[in-house]
Amino acid sequence: MRVFIDCDPGIDDAVALAYLAARPEVEIVGVGTVFGNNTVAVTTDNALRLLELYGRPNVPVAMGAERPLVQAPRLAEHVHGGNGLGDVALPEPVGSPVAESSAELLVRLARENPGGLDVLAVGPLTNLAIALGLEPRLPELVRRLVVMGGAVEVPGNVGSHTEANIVNDPEAAEAVFAAGFDLDLVALDITMRTVATSEWLDRLKGVPGERAQRTSAFLDFYADFYKGIFGSRQCAMHDPLAAAVLIDPYLVTESFEVPIRVELNGSLTRGMTVADRRPRPSADQRRAARVVTSVSEDEFLKLMLDSLR
Repeated sequence: MRVFIDCDPGIDDAVALAYLAARPEVEIVGVGTVFGNNTVAVTTDNALRLLELYGRPNVPVAMGAERPLVQAPRLAEHVHGGNGLGDVALPEPVGSPVAESSAELLVRLARENPGGLDVLAVGPLTNLAIALGLEPRLPELVRRLVVMGGAVEVPGNVGSHTEANIVNDPEAAEAVFAAGFDLDLVALDITMRTVATSEWLDRLKGVPGERAQRTSAFLDFYADFYKGIFGSRQCAMHDPLAAAVLIDPYLVTESFEVPIRVELNGSLTRGMTVADRRPRPSADQRRAARVVTSVSEDEFLKLMLDSLR
């Protein structure tokens, strides 16, 4: 399985990278970075450090967009720490970013591997929107796209209706959802119900080795933030779950298909992911996305722990 990852590391991005890097049958052909959880300079540096930590130092890393298409960026240092990794220090990376941008790298790889490339997007979708501008046939060239983002039938996490990745660049997200990808959407509807419990976090603390111990330290910071939301020591597994949906689709037990649109104009709802769930929705020519609504949570958390052993 050949996978391109577009991300903004970020604590949960780090855990998603760990999940994928641990699987020998998964070839990570490239990583693109974007602003989001921190500046693109920081997320790029983090991607290099994490790939070296998780044993994939030769994966090309391409720096992507430093800001959204239209609006100013909104960063999340209060969630992920000043360095994006829970203020946990990792060694300086040996590698450096490639000369291509994230969008250019994705387009080149998709053209070289038509129908053989899967894409995981777990940050704002700016790079993918730019890639579509470079190569409008990208949805035909890419086999499958899994996006972590949106809040379809649940409240948002940035605003009452909005999720961080989508609201950070609504125009880009709307372009991606309109493009016709074979797309799975892993939204807050499922990620806020798929959590690393305090018991799971304690089990991770007992796993020896640098990968597990560093990741445990990242998640300690993350769990402190989520304690204010859940009222107990646990954290949502947003990006790792999207990675699992991509490479272990059998974990998905329920989903529904519906075209997804992004509200661009509402004063209270800009960035909202909109799905027409009426029994007889209006005709919509847009290709439907599969919205994941249930997963085998215990099996996912077992696989996640195994990836860090």
